[in-house]
Amino acid sequence: MQLAARQFVMVLCATFLWCAVMVRAEDAGPSRLKLGEQTTSQWRFGLVVKAPAGAVNGIVATMAVPSDFPEQKVKIVKEEISPNVKRVSYRDLGGVKQMVVSIPRVAAGEEASAVVTFEIVKSEIEKSDDVTGLSLASKPAKDLSKYLLPSPYIESTDPKIKQLAPTIIKDKEDAWQRVEAIFDYVQENVKYEFSTDIHPAVDALKAGKGDCEELTSLFIAFCRANRIPARAVWVPGHCYPEFYLQDSQGRGTWFPCQVAGDGHIFGWMDEERPILQKGDNFKVPDEKGPQRYVKQFFKAANAEANPEVRFVLEQVKE
Repeated sequence: MQLAARQFVMVLCATFLWCAVMVRAEDAGPSRLKLGEQTTSQWRFGLVVKAPAGAVNGIVATMAVPSDFPEQKVKIVKEEISPNVKRVSYRDLGGVKQMVVSIPRVAAGEEASAVVTFEIVKSEIEKSDDVTGLSLASKPAKDLSKYLLPSPYIESTDPKIKQLAPTIIKDKEDAWQRVEAIFDYVQENVKYEFSTDIHPAVDALKAGKGDCEELTSLFIAFCRANRIPARAVWVPGHCYPEFYLQDSQGRGTWFPCQVAGDGHIFGWMDEERPILQKGDNFKVPDEKGPQRYVKQFFKAANAEANPEVRFVLEQVKE
């Protein structure tokens, strides 16, 4: 998946809010998530704007940056912000932390930059020793029930999805086995094939092929059609799904799986890249309609000539 090509959209974001990103309610409290070995890395996120031929005024830019999740802890270790940057702030869009950069003016021949280095401590999620007694959430809370609804490119209420979904889990009484049956079905019936375009889950089912986005979407669609909460997890250049089950005490856990590829990575994850977003149906300021992914945004109120714009998303090499 070519992340940069899919992310870039121009739009004005006029509101600046600081929201501390908190672990969502369904992520809080005791769970069966088994955290293992930790890895630490540093990543740079931000924006560089040049005005080689004429002044650029009223710049607003946004991008998703890493935030805390049960398996990930994040802190800022360095800020490289040029004097002509007015403000760098952050806001929580529910499952994603968004950096907002405000630059009043970049004069002709000058450059403005706002680049922040984040340290990410990422824990491997190990396979659970005990998955017995897990079940579906009987009365999902509001912040969980949204993961039972359709999302952009995840048509969980499409007739083809709804008709096929119950047959996949037929004769599987255990909740864990039901989700694993969906995982196996997608891997066995939809071949991984890289694509630069995004296709709906229904198209991937019909074509029998798709890349990480399509396979993830189809898995999620089948889960939701079977009343199993599921969502997408986004890391640089890749995405994978999570599904939600709870124990007899009503304590829930989001379990990851890697449906794209040949391995049986189900209920565990060794992905070291930082998590940027969890979810697949976001409300983004000044963007019409629900968004599958919170993309990078750039807007200038006016410009004497086209600026050179570069979004920074890169790992710091040791």
